[in-house]
Amino acid sequence: MKHHLRRVIGNAFLPREIFSTILAQVESCLNSRPITPLSSDPNDLQALTPGHFLIGRPLDALPDPDYTSLPENRLRLWERAQRHTQHFWQRWHREYLTTLQQRYKWSSVTRNLAVGSMVMIQEESLPVLKWSLGRVVDIHPGADGMVRVASVRLPSGTVTKRAISKLCILPIEVDPALLPGPCAGPSVTPANSTGPTGDPGSHSASAGAAGTTIDAVSSEDEE
Repeated sequence: MKHHLRRVIGNAFLPREIFSTILAQVESCLNSRPITPLSSDPNDLQALTPGHFLIGRPLDALPDPDYTSLPENRLRLWERAQRHTQHFWQRWHREYLTTLQQRYKWSSVTRNLAVGSMVMIQEESLPVLKWSLGRVVDIHPGADGMVRVASVRLPSGTVTKRAISKLCILPIEVDPALLPGPCAGPSVTPANSTGPTGDPGSHSASAGAAGTTIDAVSSEDEE
């Protein structure tokens, strides 16, 4: 983050308020990245982001004109701040997707893209805080069994074919088959049931003994 921020701002003279605004917008860029799908529903294209932990929903930004191609001396102070933010977004957004799309050619075998996986699509000129998400609906393996093209459903409902070099799996991909089942809690015996020996009070006696043992251990820990 500091690497791109230093190259975007450079030696520009910015008032304190504008510099604080740029830092807040850079922070929102970092906290807008998708982490993992919110659900395993193939029709759900919502992803969990750090913004959910901050404000309970994804971070949004107001649409602004593209100032990246305009000379800085023709812009007002606010427009210059937006220009710096847009330049940072373009640099960081591209580099972040590149780190997720690491291909180790001829060195190791990676898992093929699976149907139902949520992916981020590499696209140019996306607005600030805008991520192109989609769900894989079909895969097209080659003669060697490796998937190189996949059909992705976009939020608009259209299905498009993209090369896997343009698709990035989210940093945390949860496989529903690997999720543990419901935890089996301790069995609770009704008060009016009988114990192993047929004595209705055997359960309460054992419970009282267990409670006495726990109290003794806790008192020793406190000492």
